[in-house]
Amino acid sequence: MRFEHKSVLLAETVEYLNVKPDGIYVDGTLGGGGHAEAVCRRLSASGSYVGIDQDEDAVRAAAERLAPFGDLVTIVRSNYERMEAVLSSLGIGAADGILLDLGVSSYQLDTPERGFSYREDAPLDMRMDRRQEKTAKDIVNGYSETELFHMIRDYGEDRFAKNIAKHIAAARGREEIRRTGQLAEIVKGAIPAKMRAGGGHPAKRTFQAIRIELNHELDVLETSLDRMIGLLKPGGRLCIITFHSLEDRIVKTSFRRNENPCTCPPGFPVCMCGKVSRGKVITRKPVLPSEEELSDNRRAKSARLRVFERV
Repeated sequence: MRFEHKSVLLAETVEYLNVKPDGIYVDGTLGGGGHAEAVCRRLSASGSYVGIDQDEDAVRAAAERLAPFGDLVTIVRSNYERMEAVLSSLGIGAADGILLDLGVSSYQLDTPERGFSYREDAPLDMRMDRRQEKTAKDIVNGYSETELFHMIRDYGEDRFAKNIAKHIAAARGREEIRRTGQLAEIVKGAIPAKMRAGGGHPAKRTFQAIRIELNHELDVLETSLDRMIGLLKPGGRLCIITFHSLEDRIVKTSFRRNENPCTCPPGFPVCMCGKVSRGKVITRKPVLPSEEELSDNRRAKSARLRVFERV
């Protein structure tokens, strides 16, 4: 299957990156290379683009798409949490812009054997990096009922988390849950029929929670943001596209803290903590997809772009 993924907020992201022709730009979630291609078109022969992705299919697809740009582009298979080490290995100390397009790609959702989708019956996998041994099946069958409840409540923000965890625990007691179809039906049975009428597929939030847990998505984001801001040159920008409230909250909080890190009591006439601002938030409110984009790509609906500029 060909790697297909529509890059959301493409024009807006490239515009906010404020691309310099001779700049250095880093993409921590390269995917199919849509944002990368748009940025590379603005670079001169002295510019450079570093693309990082942990998914081997994404790396392969992006390499093909970006081949016309030759030596301008360097692609590394890794997780963006290791961005500092990746750039150091390439002799890069700081970048003019960094981009993250978080979440799961259309390709991953539309490739049944990857096990991300609740709409297709396939092995329970959900690994973004298939070099990892642990899969979604291990979480579904190995976590305690309490652990499942907390995971679905916190990462899926599902009000029926307790009942879903109870149903999963009961079902796996009869037979191991190996497939996405099994899990989707179990979750469906845990949610009252009258509540299944709207709000999308009943298993959506549970699948999201398992994927986030398995791939440590929120942990990686939270621990990487400060370091990525530290990798920016003065005036450099960090652009992050999120797809659900948990990610967006982490980004929003981090950006505000880096803009105003002072921990002194509000009444203090002079700052005593010595913490200095690292930059400014460019987007006071997140940038949302246009109506035109939404009509063309329904998966852009929950996308939010936030931007931070280093001083």
